[in-house]
Amino acid sequence: MSSRPTRRSLWSRLLPASVALGTLIASTASGPAATASTGAAGTGTNPVVVWDANAQTAIWDVAAQQPNEQVRSFAMVNGAVYDAVNAIAGTPYQPYLLAPAARGTESVQAAVATAAHGVLAALFPAQQERLRTQYDEALAAIPDGPSKRGGVRVGARAADAMVVARQDDGAFGDQQWTNGTEPGQWRPTPPLFLSQGAWTGHMRPFLLPRASLFRTPGPPPLTSRAYARDVTEVAEVGSASSTVRTQDQTEAALWWHDRRSANWEIKRQLATTQRLNALQTARFFAMTDLVVADSGVACFSQKEHWSYWRPVTAIQQADADGNPATAADPDWTPLLVTPPFPEYPSGHACGTGARMSLYRHFFGRDDVPFSGSSADSGTTRHFGSFSEALDELIGARVWGGVHFRSADLDGAALGEAVFRYAVRHHFRPLR
Repeated sequence: MSSRPTRRSLWSRLLPASVALGTLIASTASGPAATASTGAAGTGTNPVVVWDANAQTAIWDVAAQQPNEQVRSFAMVNGAVYDAVNAIAGTPYQPYLLAPAARGTESVQAAVATAAHGVLAALFPAQQERLRTQYDEALAAIPDGPSKRGGVRVGARAADAMVVARQDDGAFGDQQWTNGTEPGQWRPTPPLFLSQGAWTGHMRPFLLPRASLFRTPGPPPLTSRAYARDVTEVAEVGSASSTVRTQDQTEAALWWHDRRSANWEIKRQLATTQRLNALQTARFFAMTDLVVADSGVACFSQKEHWSYWRPVTAIQQADADGNPATAADPDWTPLLVTPPFPEYPSGHACGTGARMSLYRHFFGRDDVPFSGSSADSGTTRHFGSFSEALDELIGARVWGGVHFRSADLDGAALGEAVFRYAVRHHFRPLR
């Protein structure tokens, strides 16, 4: 399977405008006891972590996919890896697509490498040579024999199933956003006036039965007090020239906006610090990436439904919104470059709401510390809990001037709803 050739969209390469312009059952995280076949943490390199990093190189460093594209690719890779490792472990959990026939003696390292490579090679045919070299080097480190050959067979079956399952799934379709002219209606935003990603809400979900399963209540009416509060807040704290936004808030806005998402580093960090074995890691990564991918599909479906204007449009044209508590500022610009699609609900909040809910569920606690680095902000941010990170993201999109707070709150709630459905119906223990 090949995706449309991608490159870094110009909007995401620009510097910020201010510069350039619940408790879980014990089996969830612990799973079966770590054995040689499941790759006990601490006994060697975790192949699932290694190939997730390899996937990041292909998806972002080389292909430069944007966030709505990245999540599909990560979900495909880690969904296939999970099915392969789960099968070798004796299928203790619900498979995602299938459980390839396995005796339990197959090499997990070979299976993970083969599953990940198979999906990546199908997604990125232009990277075939580089990926093949990487794959051959991984296999060369595994002793030849029945275990290696068995792992290759299981991994190949899982990769093939994923590639076939995602054919004609609606990704990279030709749908277009509706450009409005009335107050509250979305239209392309400065400085580039782009319109991208409308296909996302039409892509077939990984776990949900349909993209529109969950709906958001909608943004506040333009004449309401709630709307005026939203506008006033982002106008003050999200402006490129804001005098009330703190340095830490500025750094947070930049950190969370980085298209080279720190969430990838955090996911691998949690697998390491929480000492997950290969089976646990494969399940954790697959649950995370498939849930986040579906939160994006659900979110973009709602973006299309509401087709709501961005803060830069709302503030510059506030004299037309019919609300006496808002005031137009035709020269207002946000700290960050506004993404090229409708505002409500917040896509980043949908994904982060789903992600942090899943993390809290998987580890059975909220207070797990973690950190992540951003090249855009040049900083590393530290969090003491998953809820703390979500709270900061909700504020950060306002501080960056690209979202109203109501869009962030409703986006996070939508992401949590997707998570709850997913864990009720998928990835459950079978024994």
